[in-house]
Amino acid sequence: MDGVRFRGLEGGEVLVDGGEVEAFVGGLAGRGVRASDPDFDDVRTVWNAMIDRRPALIARCASSADVVRAVDFARERGLAVSVRGAGHNIAGLALADGALLIDLSGMRAVEVDAENRIARVEPGATLGDVDRATAAHGLVTPTGINSTTGIAGLTLGGGFGWLTRLHGLTVDNLAAVDIVTADGRTRRASPTEEPELFWAIRGGGGNFGVVTSFEFELHDIEPELWCGLVVYGLEDADRVLRGYRDLVSGAPDEQTVWVVLRQAPPLPFLPPERHGTEVVVLATVCACDPERGRELSEPLAGFAEPLGVHLGPTRFADFQMAFDPLLEPGARNYWKSHDLLELSDAALAIAVESVRRLPDPQCEVFFAHLGGAMRRVPADATAYRDREVEWVVNMHGRWDDPTRDDACMGWARALFRDLTPHASGGVYVNFMTGDETGRVEDAYGENLGRLRELKRRYDPANLWRVNQNIQP
Repeated sequence: MDGVRFRGLEGGEVLVDGGEVEAFVGGLAGRGVRASDPDFDDVRTVWNAMIDRRPALIARCASSADVVRAVDFARERGLAVSVRGAGHNIAGLALADGALLIDLSGMRAVEVDAENRIARVEPGATLGDVDRATAAHGLVTPTGINSTTGIAGLTLGGGFGWLTRLHGLTVDNLAAVDIVTADGRTRRASPTEEPELFWAIRGGGGNFGVVTSFEFELHDIEPELWCGLVVYGLEDADRVLRGYRDLVSGAPDEQTVWVVLRQAPPLPFLPPERHGTEVVVLATVCACDPERGRELSEPLAGFAEPLGVHLGPTRFADFQMAFDPLLEPGARNYWKSHDLLELSDAALAIAVESVRRLPDPQCEVFFAHLGGAMRRVPADATAYRDREVEWVVNMHGRWDDPTRDDACMGWARALFRDLTPHASGGVYVNFMTGDETGRVEDAYGENLGRLRELKRRYDPANLWRVNQNIQP
């Protein structure tokens, strides 16, 4: 075969002999996908349709040995490299033009050791894969908010969701990993093995290697939780949001309530005439006995006259899928995000006003309420450091028509700018878009110096740079 032209790690072009490429691909337990292959475009497609990048070669790994082989191939030739788990990252950091793509999406196995309360998870697994496997044993680990998110990216950036208030971040429940570092070595990282590396990967993103196996601590979970939605018209936003804020300020750890401001989708429990109108959605999960959850949730429907209430006993794995229809792949997505220490009247008013000017029916603003167990972990215990954060606000621009790019991105940027005076200055690294590399310091704060030292130790050449990069 002809040679393959890769982008070099330091720029420029590296031509790799066709025989070398053929030998590399032939040694994989998985398969290599070339630009000339008929499924190349399908394989390189990721969740965010704004991302359209063409790797030079895709290594679809089937094992840890495949990952080692791919890392060695790239390092020895000075090739740019990217890593894909489930491909759900908002910035599209799974892909880079001209790079070798180490594709882990086929490695989705989840093994549950119920006796020792540990789940061993491969890096291509989604949250749905994890939830289904653990729920079969009446167990759970805290992850995110919808089932199609990849476990690898979520975890490496910190990981918060419906169970964070009760059980902490995803990284707070990480027991160990197997990771291939830039030198091609497979290392075990845990509190007792390579503890500094273990500290760094718990929030440091993909800066330190390719994790080929995660081990998560598991917790008991009720067969059904009290979950669901309460929906109000935006005309009642002031009363509803103030009431919500007062309620959650004293909420127990097992109660999580998030706010979504958007146009109402055609949910069957809403009046048809309100479909497409601006609404305030209170989404709740009570991780406790359903009867106690019902009691905790009762005030959510009393802030004004709801447009609709849909609350009841639900299996957690099913509720993790509730928002999947609003996050299907194939749409264009652009996010801006802030960490908040408090939910001020001014911040709420700014967000509500922005929803009156949504540039597309799919755009939304959500406030994620955190705190609880997450806050009881010291800020320097993991690379993820923003433990004092009480809310995260995300300006989620989402649309289908490329001609709407400027309008939808402009809306998100304007709201971000207007909320900046009310924010803490920190940011959740998993919510950073590709044009926000300057916010890496905001994400890591006082932990950044230690992260840079560890980057110099484990990746001095910065092989892992297609990410929210911590430069050595």
